[in-house]
Amino acid sequence: MKMPGSLFLTGPMGAGKSTIGRQLSKRLKMAFHDSDHEIERRTGVDIPLIFELESEAGFRKRESAVIDELTQLPDIILSTGGGAILDPENRQHLSSRGTVIYLHTSVDQQLRRTSRDRNRPLLQTDNPRAKLEELMAIREPLYREAADIVINTDGMRVMDVVREIIKRLD
Repeated sequence: MKMPGSLFLTGPMGAGKSTIGRQLSKRLKMAFHDSDHEIERRTGVDIPLIFELESEAGFRKRESAVIDELTQLPDIILSTGGGAILDPENRQHLSSRGTVIYLHTSVDQQLRRTSRDRNRPLLQTDNPRAKLEELMAIREPLYREAADIVINTDGMRVMDVVREIIKRLD
């Protein structure tokens, strides 16, 4: 397989972007970056605290700067946060600088994968399902618009998704 250039993983929280990205980077021997982890590393605090101190808008500003910077690196795999797709500039950077892979997952699957995760500020609500449905209604068209490849991860094991991505890149 020839090197694919940079690969950018998008999708909702709980789609497996970080886990799949790490495994994909091992298989393809490419550097892996996670925009959320990079923001936490640079600020020294977790994302819920950034949301608390700076609001979602403050976090999104940091996220856009990190995505702009990371998408300029050669031959990387980047896992983006679920809301990164909201910013038109982020979508432009992702689409023009690499291959965008949308890891689609259902709201049911998202709930199963995020139910005990307290590190997701948007889900700290009385009705996480309603919040996930609301987010998906807004974001789904944007994920699809930016995507070069769409893969449904529901019920799939990580390595099966990795193999599917590699197959689709060939």
